[in-house]
Amino acid sequence: MMASFGHGTRRHPRSRGRTWSRTGPDRATLGIIGAICAVAGFFVLGIILGPVAIVCGWLAMGRTWAGSRPATAVVALVLGAIDTLLAIIFLAGATTPGNGMLF
Repeated sequence: MMASFGHGTRRHPRSRGRTWSRTGPDRATLGIIGAICAVAGFFVLGIILGPVAIVCGWLAMGRTWAGSRPATAVVALVLGAIDTLLAIIFLAGATTPGNGMLF
């Protein structure tokens, strides 16, 4: 039949079943959220917001180290790691005898 020749892919593209669900936030949004969490973590709740920033940055990078990486994702990942490290050091220093002081 010539009537349906060439019109089957216009209404239902072949790649539709191969794409992932677009219900969640995209990579740019995750990078921005991660950067905001990392900066806010320096002031309040660094032990919580630091790992959140790391996860958001990692997801914004596409869960891989290869390829091009958005700047906001790298900023979120690095600042989140610094934030988490500082929070752990602060908590470890707050639990030592003498309240973190040597003498």
